[in-house]
Amino acid sequence: MNHTIRKHTGIIVLCLFTMLILTACGRTSGRFRLEGQFKNLNQGEFYLYDFEQGTKDTIAVNDGRFVYDRPLKDTITLLLLFPNYSELPIFAQPGAKVTIEGDVSHLRDTEVSGTPDNDEMTAFRLKTSEMMPPDVQKEARQYIEQHPASPISNYLLRHHILLSATPDYPLAGQLVDQLHEAQPQNAQLARLSILLAALRHNTAEGKLADFKAVDTKGDTITNKQLKGEVNAIVAWAMWSYDSQNILRELRSLTKEYARRLSVVSISLDASPGESKNFLERDSIQWPNICDSMLWQSPLLTQLGIATLPANILVDNNGNIISRNLTTVELKEKIKELLDKKETN
Repeated sequence: MNHTIRKHTGIIVLCLFTMLILTACGRTSGRFRLEGQFKNLNQGEFYLYDFEQGTKDTIAVNDGRFVYDRPLKDTITLLLLFPNYSELPIFAQPGAKVTIEGDVSHLRDTEVSGTPDNDEMTAFRLKTSEMMPPDVQKEARQYIEQHPASPISNYLLRHHILLSATPDYPLAGQLVDQLHEAQPQNAQLARLSILLAALRHNTAEGKLADFKAVDTKGDTITNKQLKGEVNAIVAWAMWSYDSQNILRELRSLTKEYARRLSVVSISLDASPGESKNFLERDSIQWPNICDSMLWQSPLLTQLGIATLPANILVDNNGNIISRNLTTVELKEKIKELLDKKETN
């Protein structure tokens, strides 16, 4: 009798233990956890952006530590943005725990660990931290060609190939094709391939493509409304500090040249309201388009925009003057064009 009771009790305990394990797995397998520790930092805030969804979370740092936990269904790439405008890619997976350790006085030496992708990305960053940009780009290309199925390659393509000072679009197109072949279900790569194809046709010559869109104030904006002597179309996002710097430079230039310079901006953020509020806080009043479609926006394909920051300069006849200038180049080009007109 006692033997039977002990046997049944053992079975019940085993079942309860099994249920506990399964329940615990169920609680964690659909979540992602990020823990961090930074030396020489007591309190502060970081932004964590979901690049593809255009959303952001604010991470509070207390006593140099922070914890971020969220439900997650698919593997995604997050960008951790520091106050000095540098970024750190985080490869998030359901059920994974990732750890960040660093020193705020040496952010580029920050180590991210916990999954193979984050370990490899840390190794790449540390290896290339002292290299010049052309050498980093060469390393990035080599990694992409050797690991076309890795999400690291997707990040390196955007960060070191497309966002370089002088992007090589034919090379980018070739690499995108390799990545998409290795990741046929990746919709982002499919869209990027389309955008790059459009960009090859929308060169810094010829006419600006016709477009029609509604801005965040509800007004309809078309290419026909670009009636300044010089017109700038600029793509930006709240997670791209470089693009925000271009907006601020253009704001100063519009004050200097008034109606002679016309600007339209295109936001790649998910929230039109946040995009609108950001511009209002910076006293930027030109039309701003935010259709919440992010990289899927047909407007990007029409205009051949595949990267951030992006800009197109157009004259008052709709002829494209130049594309994708840096902040300094854009300012110098606009001043050159308008000052030249003024002296003639």
